[in-house]
Amino acid sequence: MLEVYKKVVMQNYANFDGRARRKEYWMFFLINIITGVVIGILAALISEKLLIVANIYNLAILVPSIAVAVRRMHDVGKSGWFILIPFYNLVLVCTEGEKGPNQYGADPKNQLEELDEIGKE
Repeated sequence: MLEVYKKVVMQNYANFDGRARRKEYWMFFLINIITGVVIGILAALISEKLLIVANIYNLAILVPSIAVAVRRMHDVGKSGWFILIPFYNLVLVCTEGEKGPNQYGADPKNQLEELDEIGKE
């Protein structure tokens, strides 16, 4: 779970190209929710000044959140702008990605199969 988070945040911080599997998107989302809840509880228990930490965290994670959402839209064959459409974007992030390569890149689920097919040609 943390490997997926590190991959999204550290390696693909502002990468809007390519595709992201459902697992990558939802693990990133889950870790952000857990982190936000922990910071909120600590702020309530210790000091409201910790809310500044929460705000800094939210600002720091804004770009990677948008980037992984755009890559998720690419995986289902849609433009990244579809993240701006309420409810439909929720359907899209839950939808299985297109099999095989699409206009946004190789299938992140079956990259080895694609390499084998290219080698056979």
